[in-house]
Amino acid sequence: MGEQKQVVVVGGGISGLTSAYYLQKEARNQGHDIHVQLLESSPHLGGKISTVQKDGFTIERGPDSFLARKESAGRLVKEVGIEDELVPNGTGQSYILVNGKLHKMPSGSYMGIPTRVRPFLFSGLFTPAGKMRASLDLVKPKKTVDGDQSLGLFFRRRLGNQVVENLIEPLLSGIYAGDIDRLSLQSTFPNFYDLEQEYGSLIKGLRQTYPLKKSKKGEKKPSMFRTLRNGLGSLVEAVEDKLEPGTVHKGVKVEHIEKKEEGYHLLLSDGTVQEADAVILAVPHFAVQRMLSQFEFFKPFKETNATSVANVAMAFNASAIKQDIDGTGFVVSRNSDFRITACTWTHKKWPHSTPEGKVLLRCYVGKPSDQEVVGKSDEEIQEIVLNDLNKTMNITDKPEFSVVTRWYDAMPQYAVGHKQRLNDITAHMEKELPGVYLAGGSYRGIGLPDCIDQGEAAVKRVMDYLTA
Repeated sequence: MGEQKQVVVVGGGISGLTSAYYLQKEARNQGHDIHVQLLESSPHLGGKISTVQKDGFTIERGPDSFLARKESAGRLVKEVGIEDELVPNGTGQSYILVNGKLHKMPSGSYMGIPTRVRPFLFSGLFTPAGKMRASLDLVKPKKTVDGDQSLGLFFRRRLGNQVVENLIEPLLSGIYAGDIDRLSLQSTFPNFYDLEQEYGSLIKGLRQTYPLKKSKKGEKKPSMFRTLRNGLGSLVEAVEDKLEPGTVHKGVKVEHIEKKEEGYHLLLSDGTVQEADAVILAVPHFAVQRMLSQFEFFKPFKETNATSVANVAMAFNASAIKQDIDGTGFVVSRNSDFRITACTWTHKKWPHSTPEGKVLLRCYVGKPSDQEVVGKSDEEIQEIVLNDLNKTMNITDKPEFSVVTRWYDAMPQYAVGHKQRLNDITAHMEKELPGVYLAGGSYRGIGLPDCIDQGEAAVKRVMDYLTA
């Protein structure tokens, strides 16, 4: 490859940062002359990753961790030299709030699906009829579906309404901040459909594929999540530090992208034009549709919904919590009269985040049916949250301080048919926009490792395209 090639990465969240980092690495390793530029419209990199250090507390405003078994995040941490900063989560009992009461998460359940009989039978989460209905999964014939279906429909058919509403739905809504009766099975948990097809039962399938070791009395379950001692923001800083000088341009918005005979022209907010041979769009779906509005095939992106959420982190003296609960937090079922959707006892889940003798709680608001709460003032959100917490915890003092964070249109909703719509758009892009690729939470997974995977996949496609 003779002349220098220009690649522009649009968006400085973790997908964009990953793309820029691995592009530069691959170009060096393969001996190609590729100039990479990363354009970020805000003054900060990291997207939803945002860490606050205050009075000895480490507070995450966005994601607080990543799944250890998805290897790409740990690999990136190692690549940028901060592996010794990795911290596993403190494990302990987690709870579900149903009908105003905290219930222990039944041991031996995987994403809410029971794999052990005894804890499930003795759980107060379900009536005898609900337990009986869930057990029908063991004998109910599998149903082969051509195409997609909603998570809610699938799980209700296998396990019944009660298990879905009191266990599965609160857990999955915590991940996707959406309505499981609209969310796509194929774009979120296709493995559950595969288990049904192979074993004829989710319970049987999980017992075969995820055998849960029985923990001895007093033995803690293994930690599934990792974070960084100084917060996930330190990963953003470490990746930025590894990029070649002059790569990153903050406060630069891409207004429009034009396809030219040779490559692409990106019209920027400062009035200049950036030329590119290839482009990675590591931005939300609605931003892609805006930048490439002349292409009709992006129209489904305009109609794709995204929900808003807010969270409040509150710091207390330990003495303020009169009714402490042994555990790492709870999620809230839809049938509880609460506006919060989840609460993490951060000082127990991540002990390193909180000074001795202090307590750190982080709560979420913004159910799909309660979006207006996100726009309320910091004081109103804090009051709503404390009011809900006091129904279970008895907190006597106001917080020493709180940090409220709002994420507007931040949770893309993978509605039924999402995968097919995305495949159709990608096929159109290959024909009409060669060299332009998508990466990020709007597309093929919202967790940090999923976004990193998409960044790596986009890099491979760019390299194949430029070196063909």
